Amino acid sequence: MSTYVIGDVHGCFDQLINLLDKIDYDSQKDKIILTGDLVNRGPESLAVLNYCMADKNITSVLGNHDLYLLYLMSINQGKGELKPVVDAENNMQIFEWLIKRPLLIQISDQSNQNKFAITHAGIPEIWPIEKACELAEEVSMALTENASKILRTMWGDDPNAWNESLEGNDRYRVIINYLTRMRFLGNAASLDLKNTSAKAREGFKPWFNYDSKSYQRMNQYYVFGHWASLTGQTNNPHFIGLDTGCVWKDKLTALRIDDLKKISVQY
Repeated sequence: MSTYVIGDVHGCFDQLINLLDKIDYDSQKDKIILTGDLVNRGPESLAVLNYCMADKNITSVLGNHDLYLLYLMSINQGKGELKPVVDAENNMQIFEWLIKRPLLIQISDQSNQNKFAITHAGIPEIWPIEKACELAEEVSMALTENASKILRTMWGDDPNAWNESLEGNDRYRVIINYLTRMRFLGNAASLDLKNTSAKAREGFKPWFNYDSKSYQRMNQYYVFGHWASLTGQTNNPHFIGLDTGCVWKDKLTALRIDDLKKISVQY
């Protein structure tokens, strides 16, 4: 039995199937965790969702594009590549499955020695793993209890930094932005959400380049997608980027957690 984490699929259904074939995925024994952004930009978002929903051993964390789809479904307004999903006969089933995906998944390898925190964008250095899990669960509970309100009010770049005193929509928005949109951070973990390149602006650096006690557990790994311009390169073995730009005609990549081996297929 193996567990694989797979980077952003973005509706690239054929490449997902090719990658599952290449890793010799056995749906009776193996497990697949996707880093979010199952949908949008690529050609077959509906096929990706239907395939994943049909397999109990496949799950995902939520990415920003998944949340955008949920928003469109909540207002019944399909756009672009997501219109076939919003208009699908099983759109309610899709919505119920997707809204229940977490923002953060923690797993261990088979030896139970190495720990893996899987999110779409990452975890800011100000949050120990335990805090990140608590806040991720807080948002997940809010989504299941009042999805329409949260989905309508999650947009925006403010507040751009965490403050424990934040409440309501501002609190949910900044948690979602850290976990699903973050790339660069500045002082006090302030978010730069405009820069999608691999090069930081002055005063900022990649979130995984901060020297925090919460990052210094030798058996802890952080696995994320979202940042295609990195092509998976973090220069730190404990921070593993898996968005290798499949939708931009590059690669779709899987990580086998027991030996940290990466396996890719070309678009």
